[in-house]
Amino acid sequence: MLSLLLIATVLVALGFDFTNGFHDTANAIATSVSTRALSPRQAVFLAALLNLAGAVVTVVFFQAKVSNTIGKIVAVKADLVVILAALLGAIAWNLLTWYLGLPSSSTHALVGGLVGAAIAAHRSLSGVRWSEFWKVVSSLLISPPVGFLAAAIFMTGLLAVMYFGKFRLAPANRFFRTLQVVTAALLSYSHGANDAQKTMAAITLALVATGNLTKFKVPLWVVLLSATAIAFGTYAGGWRIIRTLGWRIYKLDPATGMAAQLMAATVIQVATQYGLPVSTTHVVTGAVMGAGASRRLSALRWGLGLNIVTAWVLTIPAAAATAWVFYAILHTAGV
Repeated sequence: MLSLLLIATVLVALGFDFTNGFHDTANAIATSVSTRALSPRQAVFLAALLNLAGAVVTVVFFQAKVSNTIGKIVAVKADLVVILAALLGAIAWNLLTWYLGLPSSSTHALVGGLVGAAIAAHRSLSGVRWSEFWKVVSSLLISPPVGFLAAAIFMTGLLAVMYFGKFRLAPANRFFRTLQVVTAALLSYSHGANDAQKTMAAITLALVATGNLTKFKVPLWVVLLSATAIAFGTYAGGWRIIRTLGWRIYKLDPATGMAAQLMAATVIQVATQYGLPVSTTHVVTGAVMGAGASRRLSALRWGLGLNIVTAWVLTIPAAAATAWVFYAILHTAGV
């Protein structure tokens, strides 16, 4: 039987999933909107639909590999208060960075929340399985440079083909603008496939903690709930962050927008197949900068990029500290 605390934890997890969706909407659609390949309404609807599809199809047919990785960060069986505090810490950081318009990582926020709550519960560093933590952090740190390099190399090759093939700019832009619809769909699918699994991991941990599951295996109803929550969050939109990614880092054209989306989706898909929880925000931002750098390094707004990197660096410790505070409050309140 589901306890009230378990129900509350599941609802908070879905709340985190919702904030993940609207926080990360920009990842999939900012480039398409900024180049006018899609209208904002069309782009948001496409992103929501493909987020839902990506989450369900990937887990049902290819296993919840990312969820399994996230579920191993806490060293021992976590209780509900640890999971609840971790989620609240992650949500708080998501809302703060959304308000500031900074494309920080929901994945970083959840990982930080789990670490902070586990340390608070055990009153020592032994509450965290550090080998798994560093595995996750390594994938988070490596993926943005990979996105940058992939997009830069791809865009450089594409520019060479256009130059030697003597393609005219106007017809080429029309072609790439159409192709952006396809790459936006692929990126949204990839985002759902990777990011929704983090909420699935939190809910499954809660079910294991209460004895409703004997081992860590994501149930189908958890998959469907998580996929639906991230899709609704995506549809709600994150317009502050869209402006940052779509206009303020680099003024994208259809070619660079398509290249950034395609390379980011490729990196995320490969990571998902290996069970690595990467940040869609990080990968897309890296790919946008890489595609822009292939044209002209001076066109990039490196100062804004430094602000974004600072937010990335701060996310895990900030979310961990917030989750620690939430755990202390909940524990003191006798929850």
